[in-house]
Amino acid sequence: MNRNQRLLISILIAVAFALVVRGIFGIHNLEGIYSVMTVTFLLGLPFGVGYLTIYLCKDDVVENSAATFFIPFIPIFIFFLITLFLNIEGLACWLMILPIFLILSGLGGITARHFKLKKRDKNKGFVYVVLLLPFFLAPIEKMIGAIPGTYKAYTEIDIHATKDQIWKNVTRVRAIDQKQDSAAFTRFLGFPRPIKAELDKEAVGGKRKAIFDKGLVFDEVVTAYQPLQSMTFTIHANPYDIPSTTMDKHIVIGGEFFDVLNGTYQLEQIDTHTCKLRLFSTFKLSTTFNFYAGIWASWIMKDIQQNILKVIKERSELKISAVSVN
Repeated sequence: MNRNQRLLISILIAVAFALVVRGIFGIHNLEGIYSVMTVTFLLGLPFGVGYLTIYLCKDDVVENSAATFFIPFIPIFIFFLITLFLNIEGLACWLMILPIFLILSGLGGITARHFKLKKRDKNKGFVYVVLLLPFFLAPIEKMIGAIPGTYKAYTEIDIHATKDQIWKNVTRVRAIDQKQDSAAFTRFLGFPRPIKAELDKEAVGGKRKAIFDKGLVFDEVVTAYQPLQSMTFTIHANPYDIPSTTMDKHIVIGGEFFDVLNGTYQLEQIDTHTCKLRLFSTFKLSTTFNFYAGIWASWIMKDIQQNILKVIKERSELKISAVSVN
């Protein structure tokens, strides 16, 4: 068996290992022991793929340290495509975890290179430790459980318009045309785009609906209200009402791992012609890797919020311009 044939077999075996691990960690009846939303899965699977790929290669492959880092990327990308094609994972989830998977698979390959260069028989047993360790660590991590954390996403924008005109666009957001949607990041991840927001009364207790495409609707209740100054509202999304095709189940809003709790608009007069509009929200994460998930969740929330602020700015300033011309 030549070098390339051995490499191909190594890659295929590594892909099979990844699929087996994903399958076991995704079994619903075993969710009390195993879960894909754990540090053990996020680190153990890619490291094992990288280690196994290089471990099974011919010895001449390990002579190039760069190759042992980058070759494991191949089975990771194949695994990526298979899970997407079979609808096992969604694109948004994959894009978020891909950096971790690539880095950890490369480190797994480098580690395998280290042991192969030693050429000691006792080091061959380490491969079993690498492949089986996630199955022993996962139950321990599940016993410890997730530590819920709350986070805030702050956004703001300067608007050259009167408070009256801006506030009209804050309380009720008319239908947003797709051309006005500038949230490229969240669109790329496949998140629904905002359509409009409706408010029945401008007072505490007012009920607001924020409507997105793909069937996503947020039911909001105003909890604090100062005309032309601030409005705070709770946010509730029923994950059971969201079509399964709308969002990946691991990042569905209102689901087990991610939820948005409330939002606040604040309007401040900066000078005679300019106001600053702030929008910030509070969201909750319930994972064992909030340190990483929090980064992505914050980027997502800021992108959504900044998009809405830009729409309000454009509409408020357009109205003032139209009045000035007349």
